[in-house]
Amino acid sequence: MNRRHTVLALLALGASPLSGFAQQQPQKVARIGFLGSASASHFTSQVEALRAGLRDLGYFEGKNIVIEYRWAEGKYDRLPALVADLVRLNVDVFVTHGIPGTRAAKLATTTIPIVMAISGDAVATGLVASLARPPGNITGSTFFLPQLNMKRLELLKDVFPNTSNGLDAWPNSRL
Repeated sequence: MNRRHTVLALLALGASPLSGFAQQQPQKVARIGFLGSASASHFTSQVEALRAGLRDLGYFEGKNIVIEYRWAEGKYDRLPALVADLVRLNVDVFVTHGIPGTRAAKLATTTIPIVMAISGDAVATGLVASLARPPGNITGSTFFLPQLNMKRLELLKDVFPNTSNGLDAWPNSRL
């Protein structure tokens, strides 16, 4: 299992009781609302990684967690109804992926924690105002494509310091 899935599992269970306290009290069954913008078949490996991460932390479906899955099947207009259904089920935390699912969850609740498993640029799309300290109830993982691409080029240049853009190889290049 990779680090991202482990972090996701930890974030998803942030609302659950601490294990020492849970041993003294009857253990609450945490309810996770998983909102998928696509279909279950497209996310089989990611869902299994989430389950594995939860198991590694001592959380087992049917024992001390319940995961309620809702899939939009690529029909984003279905997302608000799916989110409303999960809110009615009184989930403890949402796990979303992608901008449409996260936005639908954000519009539906300001109190239930939302963990973005992955999202485009969360600041540029208005999901959060700041990555350093995202206000509200949203946290998770986001892409910074321009910044990532710049970093990749830096790393490439470090590994291959004599590379160039290739334009100097063309004698008549005006660029």
